[in-house]
Amino acid sequence: MDKKELALEVISLLRDEYPDADCTLEYEEAWKLLVSVRLAAQCTDERVNKIVPVLYEKFPDVNALADAEVSEIEEIVKPCGLGHSKARDISACMKMLRDRFCGQVPDDFDTLLTLPGVGRKSANLVMGDVFGKPAIVTDTHCIRLSNRIGLVDGIKEPKKVEMALWKIIPPEEGNLLCHRFVLHGREVCTARTKPYCDKCCLSGVCMKNI
Repeated sequence: MDKKELALEVISLLRDEYPDADCTLEYEEAWKLLVSVRLAAQCTDERVNKIVPVLYEKFPDVNALADAEVSEIEEIVKPCGLGHSKARDISACMKMLRDRFCGQVPDDFDTLLTLPGVGRKSANLVMGDVFGKPAIVTDTHCIRLSNRIGLVDGIKEPKKVEMALWKIIPPEEGNLLCHRFVLHGREVCTARTKPYCDKCCLSGVCMKNI
């Protein structure tokens, strides 16, 4: 089968395996997802989900975070690692949301990329999860699984993987597929151990490019 056919098979099999897949970062408002995804860089979603309630208790909205000192934010988020740079980006991002966008997260991909600390991965996550628009989030799970399965061939750069996947994945399927990649990558097609191919729902179609 060609890559488009393979993609459709993968989508179908993972949909059956993980029917309730969703973002593993917990949030109720779009700006909170921006904060969480910035904190999640080189940090587990589980730890981020434990830290952000403390942050929001002290700074409950965009204006409060925008007015906060970077050092105050850093003190709370430092368990997520890279505390100063993350706090600096969060502060600058909230200031821009307040000053340029009336406190609202923009629903345009290119505009999202102008926000401090927001790259393609973060922008795609917001576009897909918050606004329900086509999105492909090329995190480490997506990149690893796409190469192993054979959806892409030896491509490791996130943007290049994203562009290759756009060519073979139906736009409406991209966001949930990436959430399912996260679950499958954590539970079965793991990074730090040998993948559990014997219990993989994709074993019949995977190219096993390990």
